[in-house]
Amino acid sequence: MRSDIENATREHLSAVLNPPVAPDALDLDADMAGIYGLTSLNKVLFLTEVCEATDTDLANFTEHDLAEMRTLRSVAESLTRHTNKAA
Repeated sequence: MRSDIENATREHLSAVLNPPVAPDALDLDADMAGIYGLTSLNKVLFLTEVCEATDTDLANFTEHDLAEMRTLRSVAESLTRHTNKAA
């Protein structure tokens, strides 16, 4: 069973991708920029939306933390450390 956070990351990444990719078709370990063409602007939009959806304050993350979030798995793991909605 996927966590609420993983579901949120999949849904919100899917929403900003062009061309669209279905949430269930997204690979947790794929490089979001390299494989899915996520731009810097869309990464900001994606992270802002997913933080809002998971009640996670974006201020918890440094610029370095955000740069290290290259895969959905890394985003979900980072969010999980900063929210109580992990399950």
